[in-house]
Amino acid sequence: MKEWFKNLNDENFLFALLGLFILASILGGGYLLFNLKSIQKELALQTKEFEQKKNELFNELNAQDEELDQVLMENAEMNALLSEEQRKNLELEREQEEKEEEIEELTRLATLDPELLNKYSKVYFLSENYVPEKLVDIDEEYLSDPTKTIQILKDVRPFLEDLLEDAKRDDVNILVASGYRSFEEQKNLKNAYSVQYGAGTANSFSAEQGYSEHQLGTTVDFTTPAISGAVATSFENTIAFKWLTENAYKQGFILSYPKGNTYYKYEPWHWRFVGQDLARYLHRQEKYFYELDQRKIDEYLVDIFE
Repeated sequence: MKEWFKNLNDENFLFALLGLFILASILGGGYLLFNLKSIQKELALQTKEFEQKKNELFNELNAQDEELDQVLMENAEMNALLSEEQRKNLELEREQEEKEEEIEELTRLATLDPELLNKYSKVYFLSENYVPEKLVDIDEEYLSDPTKTIQILKDVRPFLEDLLEDAKRDDVNILVASGYRSFEEQKNLKNAYSVQYGAGTANSFSAEQGYSEHQLGTTVDFTTPAISGAVATSFENTIAFKWLTENAYKQGFILSYPKGNTYYKYEPWHWRFVGQDLARYLHRQEKYFYELDQRKIDEYLVDIFE
């Protein structure tokens, strides 16, 4: 072999190298071609596996979507049922509250004197046996004559005191000249007026026994030191009367016999407690108590002391 290489001239040597290069290229190309085919085969196999896995995942996702849709549908149905149950519960609660309010109202009515808001002046009658259950003394500081004992219904007294204190804060001095009168006291008073003024005149300003609002224990006659504490029509001209016409309704008091009424002559001193709600209604409507239908008045009885 060495001899062969020795005998090669430069030209032959070049041809030999070229032959070796060509042979190597052929052998290398075949190897590369074989390797490329192997890679392509492996790639095709992996692509097939990928497609298979992709399809499996797609099917699994579809199945999960269907399950999710089913769950959402079931949740929607459950929410609808829950909303319906909540609506029913709210209705039941409202009905229960209404029933409780009705029971509370009936309970309050059962404890209230049904006579409190009746029209008594020549309309309804209070018997000689009627006496308010809870009469209390009005504090002497509010009386025109501190030596007298004047009573009023216990539940009315706080409203009366608030009224008089409100007036004091406005520098208005209002005093109580009369309060509760029994059937017998009203009878004696009416007889005295009849003797003094005559029966006809007495009937124009004094109620017969059993028809007086004073027997309820919710009515007072107001006066003021400006007229020496007397009950008189001149009370109309006092600051006290002006203040009462503007403010008494706030504490539930109304003027029973204003000008133009058909029951008794004008009595600016005579004020009756009817509850704040009814008094405010009368004030807003510019009406007086005896103008209203009794059924309308009765609607305010349940909250008279609220």
